Amino acid sequence: MKTRYISLFVFILFLFALGSISAQKVSKNAYLFAYFVGNGEDGLHLAYSYDGQVWKALKDGKSFLTPTVGKDRLMRDPSIVQGSDGVFRMVWTSGWWDRGIGYASSKDLVHWSDQQNIPVMEYEPTAKNAWAPELFYDKKSKNYYIFWASTVPSLHPNAPDSATEKGLNHRLYSVTTSNFRSFSKTTLFFDPDFSVIDGTILKRGDEYMLFLKNETLRPVQKNIRVSVTENLQKGFPTEVSSPITGNYWAEGPSPLLVDGYIYVYFDKYRDHKYGAVRSKDGKNWEDVSDKVSFPKGMRHGTAFQVSSAVLDSLLLVR
Repeated sequence: MKTRYISLFVFILFLFALGSISAQKVSKNAYLFAYFVGNGEDGLHLAYSYDGQVWKALKDGKSFLTPTVGKDRLMRDPSIVQGSDGVFRMVWTSGWWDRGIGYASSKDLVHWSDQQNIPVMEYEPTAKNAWAPELFYDKKSKNYYIFWASTVPSLHPNAPDSATEKGLNHRLYSVTTSNFRSFSKTTLFFDPDFSVIDGTILKRGDEYMLFLKNETLRPVQKNIRVSVTENLQKGFPTEVSSPITGNYWAEGPSPLLVDGYIYVYFDKYRDHKYGAVRSKDGKNWEDVSDKVSFPKGMRHGTAFQVSSAVLDSLLLVR
């Protein structure tokens, strides 16, 4: 009888330990990074991380989705957001000189809807492009914000003429939608006194933080800055912070909340590698580029948190 009780006690301890391990697995943080490689011809790539510092490619670095829309059939600058319905929605740059952007949705990040072109700048025949669209889901209004960089020569004078800039002078434009079937009219979203691209929004407490690239070449900037508002409908102040990145050219900022820190990842595109800064208060930034690692060849993407179940499923994809 005594042996039976001991065996039962051991079995209960085993079940408790197993449950504890399972609970830890369920509660484990899981993060994904959507990115492209090369020029974006082969489409969507995904990386994962448990700590926001070490990122590893999923599917052995192979593409999850090949582009089919746009003049150039590209899938650059992918931005993915998961809505309250659990569906993942993605937008991307479909071509260098398109006036529309790519869009698709998925329930599992493996099987995707038919790709569509959203003609965000078709209303403006002089618009030169629609670059680096980003998605933000506003839980308060239940609307998705899509914003991107475009040059409209009739609205803004050309930037200093150079082979690098091609005369482009960008501002951020946006539309909103609740269903990706009907969209608001395109509006000028952010209009500072400099060329701006790669805007992306992070909601933190009562604040909305807009991270962006100052694209100015003369005098050279090419750095990441921040603007903050508490009212998304009223927009963001055009007086931005000083650079939060260092003495290198950076673009494609992607913010992520990890263990009390705001991480901002970015493409050090001249150095052909990724970097990161982090902050606890959104004002004082620490460069942690030497503490992070990413898949080889990774370019301009967006990081986002997912459930451990979503990541577990993706880890099985080959």
